[in-house]
Amino acid sequence: MKTFYFLSLFTLVGTCSTPKYTAKIQNLKDSIQLSDSTLVAKYTNTITSDELKTHLYKFASNEFEGREVGEPGQKLAAEFLKSYYQNENIESPYGGDNYFQTIPSSFFLKDIKNSENVLAYIEGSKKPDELIIISAHLDHLGISIDGKINNGADDDGSGTVALMEMAQAFNIAKQEGVGPKRSILFLHLTAEEIGKQGSEFYTKYPVFPLDNTITNLNIDMIGRVDDIHKNNKDYIYLIGSDRLSKELHYISEKVNNTYFNINLDYKYNAENDSNRYYSRSDHYNFALHGIPVIFYFNGEHEDYHKVSDTPDKIDYPLLEKRTKLIFATAWQIANQEHRVALDKDHELLN
Repeated sequence: MKTFYFLSLFTLVGTCSTPKYTAKIQNLKDSIQLSDSTLVAKYTNTITSDELKTHLYKFASNEFEGREVGEPGQKLAAEFLKSYYQNENIESPYGGDNYFQTIPSSFFLKDIKNSENVLAYIEGSKKPDELIIISAHLDHLGISIDGKINNGADDDGSGTVALMEMAQAFNIAKQEGVGPKRSILFLHLTAEEIGKQGSEFYTKYPVFPLDNTITNLNIDMIGRVDDIHKNNKDYIYLIGSDRLSKELHYISEKVNNTYFNINLDYKYNAENDSNRYYSRSDHYNFALHGIPVIFYFNGEHEDYHKVSDTPDKIDYPLLEKRTKLIFATAWQIANQEHRVALDKDHELLN
């Protein structure tokens, strides 16, 4: 059963909850036909808790020194991601061996060294000009004043390794002749912890036109359980899914209802949410450009932004299930007949 809150519903249907508008919403729901259920099941099963755990114990290790923006540990983490994609034969959007979008130090608001977003790309087979971005930030807080390392296993090591596993799954499908019809960019963003500046840079200097970017699925902390859900950990917070495209929102719900039955919790999607999570992670810079987004989030916990956010505390089977949900949602968006429509353009809502 999904968790709904009055304000979130109000956000979704607003003052337009008339019988006529309700009928339009139902028509929209009925119009969503899921693609390739057998293939979805096959390739989601390539995403495993064992592989997620292996990647995360490396990515959130002391070797990367907390991945502070522009510092040696963050650059080692970027090289680790580049090597992974090269070993998996997943291409860079630039071609060749350049997987970095370099951000000069002059772009940052304070004394930060140059940094880089890491990009990997799978070209669509039928509609390559239409792009889905799946993102997570690779940076974290670095080394504390007392010399302790902030490993950032959940924040956002969990999102980072989820991208790695999803990219592998889509690439296996492509190698077997059933790759995504639309293109997918796996975007590891730097400088989120200092104000979402990696995603700001990307949207100012996009590798692909923003007009052709149809959706951003952003992941920031999906490996833990917050206090609210300690007795029912099979949940994930979704934020922003209905803000620009109700079609995206109902695609997300239909995928979940069909394959996973995770409790999709919209508590933090309320427009007056005091935590302001909608504006606090990288998806927000895409939403500002009119790109529909979903932000996947497990909520804050006792180790948030502390040196105790370590990989031994991650719930790996739960991380696996949440990653599979996001993969299946991306699969649907990439393979359905028409691109996800903004509400203002959707023929069934106007």
